[in-house]
Amino acid sequence: MVADGSESSSTERSENRISAPAAVPPEIRLPRAKVSPFAAFRIRSFRFQWSADAMTTWGSEMETLILGWYILVATDSPFLVGVLAALRFSGTLTAPIVGVIADRMNRKVMLLGLRTGAGLSALALLLLAAFNLIEPWHVFVIAGISGFFRSADNVLRQALIADTVPREILMNASGLARTTQDSARIVGALLGAALLSQLGLGWAYVSVTFFYAASVLVGLGISSIRPVAAAAHMNPITDLKDGVKYMMESPVIQPIMFLAFLVNLTAFPLTNGLLPVVARDVYGSDENGLGRLVATFAIGALVGSLAMAALVKSRRPERVMMFVIVIWYVLLIVFAGSKSNAVGLPLLALIGASISFSMISMSVVLMTFTKFEMRGRVMGVRMLAVYGLPVGLVVGGWLIERYGVQAAITGFAVGGLIATGLAAIRWPSLLTGFTRPERE
Repeated sequence: MVADGSESSSTERSENRISAPAAVPPEIRLPRAKVSPFAAFRIRSFRFQWSADAMTTWGSEMETLILGWYILVATDSPFLVGVLAALRFSGTLTAPIVGVIADRMNRKVMLLGLRTGAGLSALALLLLAAFNLIEPWHVFVIAGISGFFRSADNVLRQALIADTVPREILMNASGLARTTQDSARIVGALLGAALLSQLGLGWAYVSVTFFYAASVLVGLGISSIRPVAAAAHMNPITDLKDGVKYMMESPVIQPIMFLAFLVNLTAFPLTNGLLPVVARDVYGSDENGLGRLVATFAIGALVGSLAMAALVKSRRPERVMMFVIVIWYVLLIVFAGSKSNAVGLPLLALIGASISFSMISMSVVLMTFTKFEMRGRVMGVRMLAVYGLPVGLVVGGWLIERYGVQAAITGFAVGGLIATGLAAIRWPSLLTGFTRPERE
């Protein structure tokens, strides 16, 4: 971390420009000699956003583990575990509209409003558990509601980073931002599992609600930029069409969206919802064993995120993305055949690192090639790609019930590898490199 006194006067002036209303994002410049693996933390707004994002994600990841294990024990159905995980991404269908609104309204205010809603939904589940009224259908309903907040939250936090961080350190900022998710999985896995096993679901949810509330308070320190156009002139349908047209006409964003959908459909289901089934049916573990699996995966992802942040910037992040996606699928195939913690845990750590390398590179490409006034819409439309995840979770849960864990994971990974190869043939620039945009 950089001491408070180390910020230069030029950086302070840049932060003031960020806070002031502006039609276009100002160019924030950091002294080249002082760029470090933690360079983005020199931006005041980013420090507040990183902290608030971390608390939100800690709460969200605790929910994921707690509710996933509760449904598995209560219903004994891998399929319903997949359905639950899918519901947590229910907001992907409305994310494009959220992106449209985000280009016309104050993104900071929207973000804090969404996090307040997430906190209230957690409080509702807490009260149901406290009075011993909770049933599986309550969990499904709450998961669907919180899924909207979760997806919209992702749209806004990415847009805010692109607004407030200079282009030359976007790789650094994206890597550091990714650590919020990775650290959250560690905290959520270990703390969530411990509270659930020792105190029960109700007391576990006290911590979840606390994290959401703290996130709102810390988020008050985030800077915001005036929208490009007044909300009064907003036409959501027209703006959404403009965003989709912009994406489809872009030789960069179009293939990135395809790959985002592909990995969400075929690669993410294992680690984003189906690990409770793997923990119980493959490794014979309880909720604490599940916590170890998730924490190990998250540690690998955290190391990967920090490594990407240390790069500060990359000339060709699209090449990094393609290379690591292939590695990711290969690791999934090997993991599918593992039967012991001695083999499975290191593989999960490597899978976590692969996800960080590929997803951070993907985000940097999108932020680099998307115009400021289109960022909210593009990030919103990108969330439609995430809809591949709930589809993959439901299908994956069904395949596990019918054919077993190994067959389901292997089938997904092999299909993903084939589709990635076809994408490289269709869009060769994914390998040769895209033409870089001129500086704004």
